[in-house]
Amino acid sequence: MKGKLVYTPSERPLRYACGVSGSGTNYDKIYEADPKKPHVVFSNVPNCAGINKAQARNVPTVTLDSKIFFKKMWGIEKIPRYGIERNSFDMAIMTLVEQTLGDEPDLICLAGYDLWIGDWMAKRYFPRILNVHPGDSRKYVGLGWRPTAKAIIAGEKTVKSTVFFVDESDDGGPILIQSKSVSLSPWDDKLYAVKKFIDKKGITTLAELREMAKEEGNNFDMLLEEVSKEVQEVLKVEGDWKIYPFAVHNLIAKGRVSLDGRKVFIDGVEMPEYGYQVDIYGYADSIK
Repeated sequence: MKGKLVYTPSERPLRYACGVSGSGTNYDKIYEADPKKPHVVFSNVPNCAGINKAQARNVPTVTLDSKIFFKKMWGIEKIPRYGIERNSFDMAIMTLVEQTLGDEPDLICLAGYDLWIGDWMAKRYFPRILNVHPGDSRKYVGLGWRPTAKAIIAGEKTVKSTVFFVDESDDGGPILIQSKSVSLSPWDDKLYAVKKFIDKKGITTLAELREMAKEEGNNFDMLLEEVSKEVQEVLKVEGDWKIYPFAVHNLIAKGRVSLDGRKVFIDGVEMPEYGYQVDIYGYADSIK
């Protein structure tokens, strides 16, 4: 096996920790793919839906309210991205996670966890933290519907979602897997005028579209947002909810994934920078 295995299968199953802050739908899919795997669900938002779902399943949970933590501990309202204040929260919540699991987690799955991971956590657990991005993380950054909107502005014909290893960058970690491409053609009619406007004005960014739409007195920026949200809902089902459980249970838990620096290997085969492609391999048990 080339590189170092992310997880080496042993007599006991992989133990994971899943971070949630809202609905927990990504967690649902990971859990449902193998309910017997031992895990803990942690959150910075006590009583969020994801925590309530875990508790209903008798799954151990850990919560630490980030707003209260930073206000009481550091006297600040805005949660910092970097620094000792940010790292202190990660240290506190991960100490609770490890105590609950009885050891370090073999894998950490961010499933709608709304805090950026601080440097301490990224370094300590790399490459054992996964996240899912609603787009091609090499090209289109941003949250929610924005990667889809950026892909449409760039003239893409399809979109896909990405599961990647979290490092100290902003969604720039090594890519593990990308979903099957979702065609944008069902929205061609709805986007016809928007695309013509984008081409005519030479628009390349969301900011430019907002500015030009305001100047021209049209609502093309709002229409693009509306369509992008529709596409994202389809991408969740066809992309995120399929590749995330597959990455956890069928790739990493089975000892199929190794890393050498930023190079990702699956079944000993070096992946391109955009990772395992479902368009090419499907959901295969082996790609050799």
